[in-house]
Amino acid sequence: MTAVPSADDSPGSDAAYADRARALDEADPLGRFRDAFEPSPGLVSYLDGNSLGRPTRAAVDALRSFAADQWAGRLIRGWDEGWFEKPLTLGDRLGAVTLGAAPGQTFIGESTTVVLYKLIHAALGARPDRRVIVADTHNFPTDRYLVDGIARATGREVRWIVPEQEAGVTPAQVAEAAGEDTALVLLSHIDYRTGRIADAGAITGIAHRAGALVLWDLCHSVGAVPVELDEWGVDFAAGCTYKYLNGGPGSPAFGYVAARHIAAVTQPIQGWMGVADAFEMGPAYRPHAGIRRFVSGTPSVLAMVPLEAMLCLIEEAGLAAVRAKSVALTSFALELYDAWLAPLGVRLGSPREAAVRGGHLTVHHELCRQVLPVLWEQGIIPDFRTPDGLRLGPSPLSSSYDEVRAGVQGIRNALVAAGA
Repeated sequence: MTAVPSADDSPGSDAAYADRARALDEADPLGRFRDAFEPSPGLVSYLDGNSLGRPTRAAVDALRSFAADQWAGRLIRGWDEGWFEKPLTLGDRLGAVTLGAAPGQTFIGESTTVVLYKLIHAALGARPDRRVIVADTHNFPTDRYLVDGIARATGREVRWIVPEQEAGVTPAQVAEAAGEDTALVLLSHIDYRTGRIADAGAITGIAHRAGALVLWDLCHSVGAVPVELDEWGVDFAAGCTYKYLNGGPGSPAFGYVAARHIAAVTQPIQGWMGVADAFEMGPAYRPHAGIRRFVSGTPSVLAMVPLEAMLCLIEEAGLAAVRAKSVALTSFALELYDAWLAPLGVRLGSPREAAVRGGHLTVHHELCRQVLPVLWEQGIIPDFRTPDGLRLGPSPLSSSYDEVRAGVQGIRNALVAAGA
């Protein structure tokens, strides 16, 4: 068993790192944004912003205001006063602030699963003579389950890439897998397990040279890592809004369709909100000419309210500054890992290089599952990934350096107490 370091002020001691964290917080140009989030009673360290972001104070106020002023105050008139267009107007704003997307290409939809389902079908419909979908075996389950089910339903084949644990999917692997029979390449921009960033620009170019379309899952990117969908030439993209966009549990996902494809593609969930004239109530489905064709049923207007509040904060801070803070937080967590966790036999499952590291780190130890409930009881909240990983995901605008320090220190102490 490794002893817990004493609270002296020598380099690497608990006291020294506490002082260092305080100094980093005092110098943090984005530190003022921490007060923009609702406090959580009993919280010591929240390291799960990559799963569910904290509520903003503005979101709490905006939800109350929406219920009283818009819902109660305007009732059904609200549809004519902005609600009907909200999936598109908010989509444009999301695209501009976080996606590098020009107007008219982004919509707010349903869950990520449903949006991905629509976009996969749209892409396959645009390549009817090609039968292969390229995907990777380590992607998030939803993505894998969808391509498997859609391939079986449409008579296609999935060509699986097997990425190395820490290297992720490489351009070379995509070049080998994508050929003249490939309709679609579906990958995640950031690996949900390791936090590694894929080379989206290079991979998109490789797929296009093979004549295939590309669909990027941006769930772990949007709001934390700059994305340039138009510049990269991406065809389709989707992502959730409850992680770094702080939209709340179950907040609606978004979809992106490049302008060059919109008029020619169709999606399989043909609802009344996606037609050329929704209030005509016509006898047949005639899709809207623009991105509205990817809207299906009545949108969840109430659930978009928290997302708007967070976009205001990201817009004010600037996404480049958000990314810089994210890199700094995970770099500090790496420093603490080296000092406190590596000596216990904890393994690092994420890249050290900041350029290819997203907003979270994963560490591995056989006792991680055992200590998770202990940590949660203490107000230290990472999340667990099978078989033995803890993900540490500080959120740039709501997390402090001292919070990261307290969290990693608590993980060390819990592992030592458990026998590491």
